[in-house]
Amino acid sequence: MKKLIFITAILLISNMIIAQEINKEDLKIKVDKLVSELTLEEKASLCSGRDDWSTQPIERLDIPWLWLADGPHGLRRAPATNKPGYGDQEPATCFPTASALAATWDLDLVYDVGVALGEECQALGVNVLLGPGVNIKRSVLGGRNFEFFSEDPVLSGEIGAAYINGVQSQGVGTSLKHYVANNVETMRMYMNSDVDTRTLNEIYLTPFEIAVKKSQPWTIMACYNRVQGIYGTQSPYLLNEILKNQWGFEGIVISDWFAVVDRVEGVKSGMHIEMPGVNTVNDSLIVEAVKNGSLDENVLDDLVREILTVVLRAKDLEKENADQKIEEHHAFARKVSAEAATLLKNENNVLPITKDYKTIAIIGEFATNPRYQGNGSSEVKPTRLDNVLDIIKKEYGKGVKITYSQAYNLADDNDFSLIEEAKVIAQKADIALLFTGLPLHYESEGIDRKHINLPASHNKLIEEIAAVQENTVVVLTNGSAVAMPWVDKVPAILETWLGGQAGAGGTADVLFGKVVPSGKLAETFPVKLEDTPSYFNFPGEEGNALYGERFFVGYRYYDEKKIEPLFPFGHGLSYTTFEYSNLKFSSNNITDKDELTVKLELKNTGEIKAKEVVQLYVTDTESSLMRPKKELKHFTKVELKPGQTKEINFVLSARDFSYFDSHRNMWVAESGEFVISVGSSSRDIRLAESVVLNSTQQIPLSFDEYTFFREYWNNKQARELLKKLVPKWISQFVPENGNMDEAIFQDFFIDHPIIKFPYITNGEVTSEQITEFVKKCNEISYTP
Repeated sequence: MKKLIFITAILLISNMIIAQEINKEDLKIKVDKLVSELTLEEKASLCSGRDDWSTQPIERLDIPWLWLADGPHGLRRAPATNKPGYGDQEPATCFPTASALAATWDLDLVYDVGVALGEECQALGVNVLLGPGVNIKRSVLGGRNFEFFSEDPVLSGEIGAAYINGVQSQGVGTSLKHYVANNVETMRMYMNSDVDTRTLNEIYLTPFEIAVKKSQPWTIMACYNRVQGIYGTQSPYLLNEILKNQWGFEGIVISDWFAVVDRVEGVKSGMHIEMPGVNTVNDSLIVEAVKNGSLDENVLDDLVREILTVVLRAKDLEKENADQKIEEHHAFARKVSAEAATLLKNENNVLPITKDYKTIAIIGEFATNPRYQGNGSSEVKPTRLDNVLDIIKKEYGKGVKITYSQAYNLADDNDFSLIEEAKVIAQKADIALLFTGLPLHYESEGIDRKHINLPASHNKLIEEIAAVQENTVVVLTNGSAVAMPWVDKVPAILETWLGGQAGAGGTADVLFGKVVPSGKLAETFPVKLEDTPSYFNFPGEEGNALYGERFFVGYRYYDEKKIEPLFPFGHGLSYTTFEYSNLKFSSNNITDKDELTVKLELKNTGEIKAKEVVQLYVTDTESSLMRPKKELKHFTKVELKPGQTKEINFVLSARDFSYFDSHRNMWVAESGEFVISVGSSSRDIRLAESVVLNSTQQIPLSFDEYTFFREYWNNKQARELLKKLVPKWISQFVPENGNMDEAIFQDFFIDHPIIKFPYITNGEVTSEQITEFVKKCNEISYTP
């Protein structure tokens, strides 16, 4: 019977695959037919929006429009065309923002968030959700950090891919944004991200690459900013060479709203749709460019085919009478916020709150007037909004005296008049919960932060309460890292991020132990702003943002500089403890063609069921190029019962050991020793072992006329060519009775570009011979 079921399942899957292929072929035939029937003007019109939120239809050919809506943590669905949607949008579930989702480190959970968002899109008639944002949190000052996942490219990419797969499983597209190096809000319409090619690939492109390869988003949103001097909406390197040719992206590229500068160059570079639709000026430029021959109509046709493929597929996947599942999603949003809550400090096990605490002081305006999302285009009109004071009273208040004080004024950062009242109730209580953080105007799209401090009234409140109440718990609400000058004066700190409309319930669940905290920091919290990697170069000046820290972003920088952060990347405490043991490799000697399986055991050594995030880092002990001390490559979240042990498996490939060689434009896995570290955070490494990689990769020399003589000489094959090129000059450095391989050069002479050697050798070689020599050397490849 089981065999029959298995065979039946295989047949069903095979039939589904065949049907999908037939559908793809039918769709291609239909699209080709439509393109052949479109006028030039109609083709151009399809490359821009109809209005603020929809794509251009062609009614005479029954080509429909798609509806787009801002995200990413909920829908900002405008009720009609040509309305921006701020304040007048349809209510939708406001989930925790991206910084909170990343703190869960839970790919399955984020996938489920995507599913819920996809369901709401279907219910509200949205075809494409504008998210997620996988831009790197380069600086703690980034005004939009709440909308991005992490400072780490692997974590950002994996979380982004899970989100996309969840949304698109519901027949709704996503828009992976903002491609690429969109890391500053100041002058964002013009700012040039001045980033070297190696850093661009290793840090800023990697999250997009992971998401594209693992989830194939229907659309990608091109950024406002310039990258290496060229606008993201018209960069052939980014849109064609990398996105399409290297990564195999199958969807379409849309512009961020009003991001287009040169529409024709955008078309040539592979930018499909300009948003929003404002007027026909840019459409007419496309038409004129085709007519005057400066734009090949075949290029335009290819873009139109890809646009129509997405449009027709999206329309075919629409679901009538879909249920928004408002109550179900609110309950789920509460679960997500609890999973994101990150316990930064918990001395003397102040948390969770137990029955020993008979009087609880709840302090801070955020307890009744919560900040639950960021400011800007991602704002969602929630279906409902909880506050923590009501939740605690209703669900956890039985047999407990609960007192409340506003303590500060969100409208005035420097109003200290309410602190004394808060001190009185805190002193009389058994425990004080201080709800503090960043007001809405501190973090916003379009504006970068100037500092990382809490409002002065919040900092003073914490200091004053800690002085009179030993059981002080600081509950933070913020979208990115903040300074904590009072960190040593309070026993417990719970970071709750921007928890969405049900965040209050999730926070209460963690405080009272219904949910065991398992969140981990997806970004480093510095002691002070001056410690941060981009301190000297953020936000930039004169329209240029110099990425002077290169790939030393986040924890990579703190490790390299040996700076102790306030709380390290990956940090997050639990109400239980975990033991790591038995780290094993499938082999201690591998090649770049092999997969390396890493195994370890994780045990819950506490008394309650809980989750732990296991993080795997790789260190190159000796590299020809500078590399970070360690880099996150894999992670997993595991739930364990008390006393339970589970085996954890990771599979590493050559890419996990590689750096990007910008000179050769390729990823290189060098031979040598690598350390595999596993731990609970980037600074809490529990296990580490070495593995030797023997590379079989063949890489070209990629030398030029400005490469030093020394570099040519150090390559055995190039050396043989040098011995034939300038034998007389080399012989003067050869010991008596020695051969040319024994030459002892003076550093001064060999640390010159080879282009100088016509005169350094006193005419033994000509410039033409040098050019031919370089050409022959670049036919040489070697194993790194």
